Formats: sequence, structure tokens, C-alpha cells
Amino acid sequence: MRKKDNKGTIIKILKYLKPYWFWAAMSLIFAAATVVLTLYLPILIGNAVDCIVDSANVDFDGILKIMLTMGIVIVLTALFQWLMNTINNRITYSVVKDIRKRAFENLERLPLKYLDSQSSGDIISRIVTDVDQFSDGLLMGFTQFFTGVMTILGTLVFMLRINVTIALVVILITPVSLFVAAFISKRTYTMFKRQSETRGEMTAHIDEMIGQQKVVKAFGHEKEAVEKFDEINERLRGYSLRATFFSSITNPATRFVNSLVYTGVGITGAISALNGGISVGQLSSFLSYANQYTKPFNEISGVMTELQNALSCAARVFELIEEEPQVPEPENAAVLEHAKGHVRLDDVSFSYRPDVKLIEDLNLDILPGQRIAIVGPTGCGKSTLINLLMRFYDVDQGAVSVDDTDIRQMTRKSLRQNYGMVLQETWLRTGTIRENILFGRPDATEEEMIRAAKESYAHSFIRRLPNGYDTVIGEDGGNLSQGQKQLLCIARVMLCLPPMLILDEATSSIDTRTEIKIQKAFAKMMEGRTSFIVAHRLSTIREADKILVMKNGSIIEQGTHEELLAKKGFYAELYNSQFAV
Repeated sequence: MRKKDNKGTIIKILKYLKPYWFWAAMSLIFAAATVVLTLYLPILIGNAVDCIVDSANVDFDGILKIMLTMGIVIVLTALFQWLMNTINNRITYSVVKDIRKRAFENLERLPLKYLDSQSSGDIISRIVTDVDQFSDGLLMGFTQFFTGVMTILGTLVFMLRINVTIALVVILITPVSLFVAAFISKRTYTMFKRQSETRGEMTAHIDEMIGQQKVVKAFGHEKEAVEKFDEINERLRGYSLRATFFSSITNPATRFVNSLVYTGVGITGAISALNGGISVGQLSSFLSYANQYTKPFNEISGVMTELQNALSCAARVFELIEEEPQVPEPENAAVLEHAKGHVRLDDVSFSYRPDVKLIEDLNLDILPGQRIAIVGPTGCGKSTLINLLMRFYDVDQGAVSVDDTDIRQMTRKSLRQNYGMVLQETWLRTGTIRENILFGRPDATEEEMIRAAKESYAHSFIRRLPNGYDTVIGEDGGNLSQGQKQLLCIARVMLCLPPMLILDEATSSIDTRTEIKIQKAFAKMMEGRTSFIVAHRLSTIREADKILVMKNGSIIEQGTHEELLAKKGFYAELYNSQFAV
């Protein structure tokens, strides 16, 4: 199974190499030229040795010519090797760039259910660390594998031309080298694969602990966090040690084979020279070839170890690239422009897991400009309904339509551009305050941006920052308070002013005094716009045109605030419980 997986991974890598076939061909040509010139040197050395018969009989003119030729060969070898390495670097990092780009592009196309089920640390590890490991193996493969194979084949050809018998001795010892390479290869892949997976698990744990450090400290969870880290770290140590152990066998094992080859050539060559079968110069050439022949086996064994690691890392990256993307849009998908805001749900059913039902046969008809509040206990389906409206998830049955068009028949981008969304969980990018407010509408003017900030009551605290709107904030808002971050998110939506709004606990982190002002701003912003308001504090939704009361994925009550209180049902219980003494 592992060989089959390796074969599939290699085929995928070759597909990424295809656009660079010309450079790959040039690399092979330069590699061949380097090998031929390198193997030509021992012949020149042997010829130079044969020019020295004894102390009184030395062909100095012949030696001078040979040395001049050797100088030219050495310069050309260095030039071709430099060109080969430059090309290999270009190919490797171009392929790595393409793979990273493809992985990130597919990440952007993946459905939310995949991202919800995977740890962000493991995904980051695949795109960053695994691709780096793959690039190291690929570069070593290009640099050493092809030259190593060519050196072995070329050396055999040159040796066979000099003396067949001695060459056969070398060939007979070759299976020992192949056995060593196969032994190491088989045992390193599994360890490197487990090492890569465990490294991703560790990255995920560290990312989670750093991101939630306040919660960890607040609940005194430091000991458990360290214990889990130690457990993962111990497994990583074990896999790394075993992978390193098997790869460390390479050097002593191949040195042993080198000694066998050199000894075999030395003994048989010396006997042949004594019998007049070869000259002393040819024997020196043979000994040089013996060293050159065994050296690639050292390199190839090392390369095989790196390639095993590279293949295991590449397999993890390709898993991400080949993960099933979200349902593609129809070729003739409609583009929703300036939506009127007529939203309808017809017999909608949805569940995150097939065995756990959530929303079933939900029907809803929301007219343009209506303000719809959605209330209910935790886990009743409020946020799920928002996910379906924005098409973060697709319904299992039924249909959600906007302006009488099924949202599955329109582009996701145009649908989401017609919604303005403020969530309880804020999201701000690393950059300036200005860049964060302009995120949804980069072409807005300075005056429009400041007006949106004033209407969201963010302008006053922005002015107090060191550089005002040009203040740089870190990941997720840096040192801003939760309330300030939420005001920036509100300002971002107020700048866009789309025809439909979704406010999911949009004022949960804002003080009561500011909330009253924000509610007034929201009221102004919602005029003429279809709005969905998810709120736990029921005092904030009294003015809604319709309140939907959800429980266990179903709407059990709907009406205005007064109508629902008069019914004295579930809504009345929720409302009164918040004001009970």
C-alpha cells in the first residue's frame, strides 16, 4: 500500500514539474555533461601517470598537454555544475510556489464544514512546514539523484572500456549497495510520515493554547496543557529518533560498501597489472573510478532518506489540495445586484451530522425592509439559520431564495456582497485601522470612512490612538478592547450599507451607554433594509417587525414583541426570566 501511495504522490509531483520540462531537460543535459567530464579526469590522470616510465624517462611535453586539458575540463565541470544547481533551485522553488498557491486557493474554496472539523494548526503545518520539508527533498533529489545515477552508469561504461574483468568485480558487489538503499528506504518512510503528522498535531496544540491563553490561565488549565504538549512532544521525539536512526545507518553502511569495492578493484587490478593486463596508469584510473562509483551510492542513500520524508510531506499537502471543494456554482449563475431583500425559506431541512437532526421543514417568508429578530436558547439553530442565509452551508432539502431566486443559482460573492454582517466574534486583520474599516469597500473616500466611524461611535476612540486611523493593530485587533474591536466591525458594515443586514449579538461586548447609541445608529441603518437580528438580550429587539422564536431547530412562535407577550408562551417565559427579581 505504501508503494502504491508513493507512486501516486510521485505522479502528482511530476504533473507540477511538467510546466518546467524545458529547464528540467537543461538540468539533465548539464548533469550529464558534468558526469562525463568528471569521469574523463581519471583517464587523463592515468595517461599522465603512464607518461612517467622511470626517473630518466618522463614525457614532460605530454604531461603539460594533459594538465592543460585537465584545467579546461575542471573549469567546464565547475561551470556546468553551477548552471545545473541554479536551474534545479529555480525548478524546485517554482514548484513549491505553485503547490503552496494551489493549496491556499483550495483552502479558500473548501466548505466551512471542513474547516470546522480540522485544526487550524495542522492546516498551517501542511502549507508551511510540510512544503518546506518537501522542497528540501526535491532540491536534493534534483541535485544529487540524477547526477548519482548518471555517475554510476558512466563509471561502469568507462571501467568496461578499460578492463572487463575488474569492472565485473565492481558489478558483482553492486547488489550490496542496492540492498542497503532498499533497507533504509523501507524503514524511513513510515517514521517520517508519522513525524510529519505529529508535528502538525503539535503545531495545532500550540496554536490553540496561544490563541486561548487567557482562558487557559483563567481556568488554571496550564498543567493539563503542558501535559498534553509533553505527550505529543514525546511521540514526536520517538518518531524523530527512529527516523534519524534509520537515516544515520546510511553513512557507515555505504562506507562499508565503498571499502568492499575499493578492495576488490585494488586486488584484482594489482594482479592484472602484474600480469600485464593493464598499465599502472589504468590501475590508478580504476581506483579513481572505484571511489567515484561508490560515492553516488552514499549520496543516493541520503537522497532516498530525504525523498521519503519529502514524499510523506507532499502526500499531506496533496490531501489538502485534493480535498473536495464546496459545491461549484452553475455556469450560468445569476449575479445578485441591489437586492430588494425578499427572503424566503421553503421546506428547509439541515443538519451538521446525518444522525443528529437540527432544522426540519422550516418555512419562512420575509418581505423587503422587514426587521426580523431571531431568539431562542443556545443550540436551537439561530446561528445555523444565519449560515444558511449566507450560504456558508447548503441546505440538505428545500430551498433558500432571495428575490425569488434560489441562492444556489447565484454566485456566492454577489449574494454575500448584498449582506452586511456583524458577529459576536470580531475579526480584524493585521494592518491599520483605516485598512480594517475599508476592508469591504476599499474605494470609499476619507469622508465616507470617517462618517461611518462616527455613526458607529468608533471615531472618538480612534482619534485617541497614537496615529489615529493610521495606527497599526496586530492580529485580531492587538491591544484594542473587545468593545473597540466590535465598534470597528460595525463601522466596516456601516461603510458598505448593503441592502440586507445580519446582526448576530452585534453589541454583546459594548457597554450599556454606548449600546443605546449604537441601537439608534442601527435603527437608522436598518431603515428600508431587510435585517436579521440575533440577540440574547430581548430588550434590544422590541422594535422588530417580527420575532422568530426557535427551539430545537424549529420556529415555535412568531409575531411582534407585544403579540408574543400576550400569548404567554415560550417567548414570554424567556423575556420575563431576564427581568425576574
